[in-house]
Amino acid sequence: MTDFGTASADSCDYPDFAQPVAWDVSQGRFDRGILVCSTGIGMAIAANKVDGVRAAPAQSQDEVRMTREHNDANVLTLGAKYLDESRALELIHTFLDTQFTGGRHARRVAKIAQIEHGGQA
Repeated sequence: MTDFGTASADSCDYPDFAQPVAWDVSQGRFDRGILVCSTGIGMAIAANKVDGVRAAPAQSQDEVRMTREHNDANVLTLGAKYLDESRALELIHTFLDTQFTGGRHARRVAKIAQIEHGGQA
């Protein structure tokens, strides 16, 4: 585990943290990444700019489970504004413990990758 985060309560720019995490996931240095900002949305948008990253914001265990099982999400983004620490830890455990189911979902994830590389789905 590597912590790329800020160690300060000072305002910072979420892309500065999303990019190195997303890059390391895309390069295979890590299987998955977890990013936290106020809503989780900005982190997801920034991380998804990196080739090979499928970042998803989630607030419920069902969302986290589905994004892993169906979308093979490799980055989870969480909104600190909406989650307390214990709930965030539950979601993180679900994210790390849930596997991609493949099957018809693999075909869909492959289509996402085609779009990412400038092709058509």
